[in-house]
Amino acid sequence: MNSAIAQNFTVFWFRRDLRIDDNHGLKLAFEQGQTVIPIFIFDRDILKSLDRDDARVSFLHQAVTELNKSLMAHGSRLHVYHGKPLEVFGKLFKQHKISAVIANEDYEPYATKRDAEVSALVRTNGAEFRTVKDHLIYAKADVVKDDQSPYKVFTPYSRRWLARFETDKISTYASLKAIQAAAEQGSKEGAEIPSLTELGFSPSKVPVPELKMENGVIKAYAETRDFMAKDSTTKIGVHLRFGTVSVRQAVRLAEKFSNIWLKELIWREFFQMILFHFPSTVNHPFDPKFEKFPWRDEAADFKKWSEGMTGYPIVDAGMRELNATGFMHNRARMIVGSFLCKHLLLDWRLGERYFAGKLFDFELASNVGNWQWVSGCGVDAAPYFRIFNPALQTKRFDKDHEYIKRWVPEVGTSRYPPAMVDHEFARRRALLAYEAIKTSKALGPKGKPKL
Repeated sequence: MNSAIAQNFTVFWFRRDLRIDDNHGLKLAFEQGQTVIPIFIFDRDILKSLDRDDARVSFLHQAVTELNKSLMAHGSRLHVYHGKPLEVFGKLFKQHKISAVIANEDYEPYATKRDAEVSALVRTNGAEFRTVKDHLIYAKADVVKDDQSPYKVFTPYSRRWLARFETDKISTYASLKAIQAAAEQGSKEGAEIPSLTELGFSPSKVPVPELKMENGVIKAYAETRDFMAKDSTTKIGVHLRFGTVSVRQAVRLAEKFSNIWLKELIWREFFQMILFHFPSTVNHPFDPKFEKFPWRDEAADFKKWSEGMTGYPIVDAGMRELNATGFMHNRARMIVGSFLCKHLLLDWRLGERYFAGKLFDFELASNVGNWQWVSGCGVDAAPYFRIFNPALQTKRFDKDHEYIKRWVPEVGTSRYPPAMVDHEFARRRALLAYEAIKTSKALGPKGKPKL
């Protein structure tokens, strides 16, 4: 019999929180008074849908490697598994006498289903399964209306968020101190971290966007954030996604240096709240009228958009930046999203899924929320008549064509394609389609507006 069976263990399950400091669940685990087994699972159910050279897997693998180094420096070690969570926990319970499994909360539909299944298994084995809030300041129903219903408009949500934040005075979690205070409680065992090749992946050639958390970048955010040629955003998205940076650290910096950047962080929490309360929005528009929207079925048009060959330089620059780097400037995201949904009348879900496969900072709630916003079918959505004019957007935010020249150098030559659709024609077509849905006007054959 394994000698470890005689000892009680607490398992801490790392997921979207790959750091040892300011980590709520990790602090709680090391305060239990038992030996802590920190684990990470490369989840087969998630990995199987990704490209073999997915840049985010390379980032994740490196983050897990660095996390293990941090734990080892403080007398512990990460146990890394490649498999399905239920199978991994089944093996852990056979190997160890576990009294508690602790993790930080995750609110995406797959995660909530997974956690419910793991919780049932843990409880069947006589142990406690506990999750706590960590990667958001406010989650689930923390910020709701007086009648306890969720907000569907951002501005009143943000007001209440800020009012509560002022009262609560959020502090950090001293997880690093908890590890140091319990130096003998960290498990020293653990298998080698599987290589990318063993996981079925190859190292990505796409570089990680450089994190810029300097005070100067945040201070200047309001003035510089919309100019696409400037490298003036923090690139914090992927780090919040995987928890290599604490959201509390980000919010404290925003509170001190930039209300506008703080607003962006609150938008992230707003979309997380919406996804939690309305998980069907992953695949369905929040506004049910849009279930009948007459999206065009034109694979060739989608291909031109995705390859950055629309004939609209600012649109193509954004798509080429995404394809080459896994990042796209936020202003460009609004422009290319509006173009797909309103110039081309292609389904927002096509764009959402394309971004999901490419974005370094992909986060389901924000991706779905922003695509529904730009297409006009979500909560607090952009008005249906707001159709970005690529020429005007270029004039305002890339007047010297620096961004365009960087990504579309062949503009003005015979190698660059003509515009795939006339702006004024596309605008009139979109308005007609949107007005028919918004006002429930009579539809033509097959339920489509008479365009």
